[in-house]
Amino acid sequence: MAAPADPVGAAAGPAQAIKVPLDPASRFTPRQQTALFHINTYFNSFQTMEGKFIQFGPRGEQSEGVFYMSRPGKIRFHYSPPVKLDVIADGRTVAIRDTRTATQDYYPLAKTPLRYLLSRNTNLTSDKLISEVREEPDLIAVIIVENSTFVKGKLTLIFDRQSYELKQWIVTDAQGLNTSVAIYDVSVGKRVDPQLFKINYYTQPQ
Repeated sequence: MAAPADPVGAAAGPAQAIKVPLDPASRFTPRQQTALFHINTYFNSFQTMEGKFIQFGPRGEQSEGVFYMSRPGKIRFHYSPPVKLDVIADGRTVAIRDTRTATQDYYPLAKTPLRYLLSRNTNLTSDKLISEVREEPDLIAVIIVENSTFVKGKLTLIFDRQSYELKQWIVTDAQGLNTSVAIYDVSVGKRVDPQLFKINYYTQPQ
């Protein structure tokens, strides 16, 4: 399913005359550095984002819903029926609430790829953070590889080539399985109710 291509963005377009600092020692080409500069400017220009999402799981399963983001550290994915899930990050913990099974699982936010989406300031121009930049006619993919003792996997952030708006991300786990999330009807800069990111640690979902 193709996502509508008219989200409300926050980035300055490439037509604006902005002097881009280029690093001769960078392993990325000047063209890639320029793209990363604009992506980084866009990515750090807002604190809140909300919209709709479509998720594709590693076995081809599809689900959708709405999401709310408030950086640093907070996001909520509310899935549409028949899926009965909410995924909530409150700044420290990610909770997966399943009302179908009446369970709630917890994961440290710092051990998930979500932390790159939710950090206050992510430096997407850093050679140390970014492992690869892939360029397509309409899209730019920025790839972050995790290979620490406790976290292994890959996060691919996909941006529109003209507006530099975030369109999709793909999480690849240690077994090489992909989960893809495409976002659309996006708006940024709106006030988001902080109660959306509250995790009830003491009661199971009903």
